[in-house]
Amino acid sequence: MGKSAVIPFGPQHPVLPEPLHLDLVVEDEVVLEAVPQIGFVHRGLERLVQTKDFKQYVYVAERICGICAFGHSMGYAQTVERLMGVEIPERSEYLRTIWHELSRIHSHLLWLGLAADAFGFESLFMHCWRLRERILDLFEKTTGGRVIFSVVQVGGVRRDIDAGQMSEILHVLEGIKDEYLQICETFLTDDSVRNRTVGVGVIPTEDALDLSMVGPFARASGVTYDARSLGMGAYGELSDFTPIVSTDCDCYARMEVRAAEILQSIDIIKELAAKIPAGDIAVPVKGNPPDGAVAANVLEQPRGECYYFAKGNGTKYLDRMRMRTPTSQNLAGMALALKGCDVADVNMIILTIDPCISCTER
Repeated sequence: MGKSAVIPFGPQHPVLPEPLHLDLVVEDEVVLEAVPQIGFVHRGLERLVQTKDFKQYVYVAERICGICAFGHSMGYAQTVERLMGVEIPERSEYLRTIWHELSRIHSHLLWLGLAADAFGFESLFMHCWRLRERILDLFEKTTGGRVIFSVVQVGGVRRDIDAGQMSEILHVLEGIKDEYLQICETFLTDDSVRNRTVGVGVIPTEDALDLSMVGPFARASGVTYDARSLGMGAYGELSDFTPIVSTDCDCYARMEVRAAEILQSIDIIKELAAKIPAGDIAVPVKGNPPDGAVAANVLEQPRGECYYFAKGNGTKYLDRMRMRTPTSQNLAGMALALKGCDVADVNMIILTIDPCISCTER
């Protein structure tokens, strides 16, 4: 056996979609330990609650991350509404949930494309992102934006989706579904994909529970938990919701879970579109957040469960706004998955965890 050495991995790397930096302790071609280095893109966004009032901060919250943008604005607004005792119209709950599930589809399609790129499967990468563009087109038509939407406000939403737009959403999703099933067939059956993912980066269920892993990362290790099951927003109006879980616990299982979640999100949007009630899309919000705090407002982001905390002081500026994002919760699991792997598998394991460094380093 050779001597151990430390190899810096990232923050600039051709495979990494975001500036993640790891110190890899290696011996020959085996990773003995992976130590995450956090703070490379820290922006101090949480402190801006002291300079932006509670209505303005929704625009800051959605800029925490370009991929999870809608979810962060929705989670922030829900937290402040709970702090102030504001009850938003039922229609706006449905609209928020529909946009949130479209965000999940676009996030997972983006991730599947990046995974294909890591395999060297360029045509599959292009097909995934081609379908994602059609989702972004829907965002542009319904919100005016493709990445940052600025459609959520404290008290509801700024825009409605009329019957024609809703019909177009369903039509596009149905068209995507047929093409996506063909892509899934390649992802889940191709020998070159299976050789890179089956049995790689295994995290047993008991370790996933001990490390409190969340999202598809945890559900691929047999953890039957999805925050959408709690019924927040319009999720409580679904006739049935069952988290998608795999017990294989490896990189392939993580691909399998995310691939199936795209189809599940399409079904959720169809059901909510059929049930959405008429009515207002926002209520006026008067006054300031009271002196007090609200904790544990839970939202299932594409990467997993996200907690939001807000503390008011009676003025228009919050004392504190805190987010516990899924990637920060999953870093310990990522370090465990990398322990003992081959150096050649590091990039594949990291991608199947789908870390969001912008969310982690606020």
